Amino acid sequence: MASRVRLLAGKQGRHQLLLEWRRLVFLYQRNQRGAGPEGDGSAVNDNADGLGVGALRPLRLRFTSGALVASTSGQISDGLPLKRILPLKRILPLKRILTVIVVALAAFMARPTSAEDAYQVGVTGALKGRSAASYAPVVEALRLYIDKVNAAGGVNGKPVNLLIEDDLTLPWKAGANARKFLTEDNAVLMLNASLSMTYAAVVAEAKNAGVPLIFAGSACPKDVYPPAAEDAFCTTAFAAMYDSRAALAFVHEAAAEPVKIAFVAMAIPRSRMEIDFAAGEAPRLGMTVVYKEGILPPTQDYTPFADGIKDAGATWVYSWAPWVTQIRTYEALRQIGWSGSYVTWAHTEAEAELERIKDPKLYVVSANALFADALPIQKEIVAAMNEAGSKYRPEQMTEGWIAGMIVEGALKGAGADATPAKVRAALQTLKVDMQGLRGGPLEWTSENHFRLMQYYRVYHWDGAKIAPVKDWFAYEVK
Repeated sequence: MASRVRLLAGKQGRHQLLLEWRRLVFLYQRNQRGAGPEGDGSAVNDNADGLGVGALRPLRLRFTSGALVASTSGQISDGLPLKRILPLKRILPLKRILTVIVVALAAFMARPTSAEDAYQVGVTGALKGRSAASYAPVVEALRLYIDKVNAAGGVNGKPVNLLIEDDLTLPWKAGANARKFLTEDNAVLMLNASLSMTYAAVVAEAKNAGVPLIFAGSACPKDVYPPAAEDAFCTTAFAAMYDSRAALAFVHEAAAEPVKIAFVAMAIPRSRMEIDFAAGEAPRLGMTVVYKEGILPPTQDYTPFADGIKDAGATWVYSWAPWVTQIRTYEALRQIGWSGSYVTWAHTEAEAELERIKDPKLYVVSANALFADALPIQKEIVAAMNEAGSKYRPEQMTEGWIAGMIVEGALKGAGADATPAKVRAALQTLKVDMQGLRGGPLEWTSENHFRLMQYYRVYHWDGAKIAPVKDWFAYEVK
């Protein structure tokens, strides 16, 4: 019959495997004293050890279904998962079995299986479903960055174990993922790369456990702005209110005549709130607001909204919404012959769309450098993508790469014996050089977990290529 020696994770598992090894050595020594003519233990009675351990005849040893399995005519033990498969195709004498166990023991003890061996970092993200196009590339880029870090020796000599779970944009699933990271994996840091509807469940788990949480590629919640909540941080480029201030400042500077401006939102709370803010700011810059609308997400025909904007006499349009609303409103305007200027937020789709449309009067406001800049760090990202066979476009990877830089910096500051408290302390004094991916460093303090300065750049198609039309400018985040 076959018996299974199950191996627990971490110190307990290594200790039990060592005990199993010592026990088999003891049995082997007894076997040698009573060996049959073949020296394989065939002369020993099935219950010779008095413990029901089993006959010491030739055994088949293998790792299957995550467990060490030894097949004999008796039992070796009840046993635990090694998470390694090593099939042995033929019957081995016990001496050979002991040799195999030594090799397995060495491999098992070398693997990073616990928080003591590796930094445990949990990531819950929208990896499938309608929102995956926005968030899955963030997680992919984060993984590529951490793979690069681990290949170079890890952080403080320890590897980073990135624990990635799909939340399907479901709040209960995101909460369950967070609970697993905290109670089973002993994570010292968590990241959320999903829609804001998942925030409450994840934040509750993080707060209860006292583990810092970084929002990466997802909208920054108000808790990260001064005065910031203790455990909430955000690396994402876009920022409510600051984005609109930057866009309106560009319009004010670029317009050669009095501005009649229209505002377009998606009919969802965050987009509406931002456009309401922008419409309130515009008159202070001498602009006349002639139109403001929130467009429902399922809208198929944007022509009625385009007609309304054109009939209102708008010379400029500003939209801060998901990309579908931004670009389809723009295209509907061009289809009815509107020739004004259109400024919008540079989502990850923006760079490919600028190249496709080739309209010098379509402007995107960005807090990340576009890949048209061909920076050395952008070339590094492309190389990592090519090596991994990534299916995404390079411009979709910036947010996740930046998140990886922040994770590396935080763990380095927390030290080899990192705890959630030490990681939090490191995050609260973190300053990371963005190497051109943004207009300046990302820096946090105990009161500000968004960034001290928010940098912007405006791009358009200059007739031959994508190029900046307004270089980096910044706002102090208060």
